[in-house]
Amino acid sequence: MPVQEVELPADFTSLKTGQNHFLIFFSSRVHGKMWCPDCVAVEQLVNETFAPESSPPATIVYVGQKAEWKSQDNAFRKDPWHLTAIPTIVGLNDAGEEIGRLVEDDLLDPMKFSSFVQPRDIDHPFPSGLSGAFGRVESTIGR
Repeated sequence: MPVQEVELPADFTSLKTGQNHFLIFFSSRVHGKMWCPDCVAVEQLVNETFAPESSPPATIVYVGQKAEWKSQDNAFRKDPWHLTAIPTIVGLNDAGEEIGRLVEDDLLDPMKFSSFVQPRDIDHPFPSGLSGAFGRVESTIGR
């Protein structure tokens, strides 16, 4: 399914629909380019992974310009997302509940990234034996 893009949605809870299995939080663009170097570094991988028709549903959410993102008042740093860094990919189950996230440099690790975006069971959100190796991947089941 092609990737959708959203710039500062008015209703943040609308992102938690069962239609989005992954939310990709990136910096906003300045003159067509993202200001965050880590976001730029993973952009191609994200596009290659989520652009094909057979890929899981995903939405890219732009968190704002640099000054907006750096502010502790940025809406994405609060409920329901509590982001601490970008890029961040949040995995959601069919009910729109967060089941895990992959943060910053871990998105560049091919094993972590591919394991994270593979289809998974809600009772076993990460492949057996790998969850401890994920570094900054956080399971949020039961939060």
